[in-house]
Amino acid sequence: MTTLADPHTAPRRLYHFIPLIGWMLRDLERDFRGHIGYAALIVLTAMVLALKTWGLVALGLAALATVPVMFVVLILLTRG
Repeated sequence: MTTLADPHTAPRRLYHFIPLIGWMLRDLERDFRGHIGYAALIVLTAMVLALKTWGLVALGLAALATVPVMFVVLILLTRG
């Protein structure tokens, strides 16, 4: 019998309750190396569907969303 305190069955964080994203993040927390390809394929598929739906606007917004990530990468590179 499983209880809600069982860490393998009960979500522990609020984002685990989001239907698709929560399931994917929970799987990545359990086995990151085993599921990272699966997660990358889902993100790539979502990007292709967004491009087919909204065109270059979706590509521009995706590039805009990666700007803070690239700033952090550049800062980490300069720190050595």
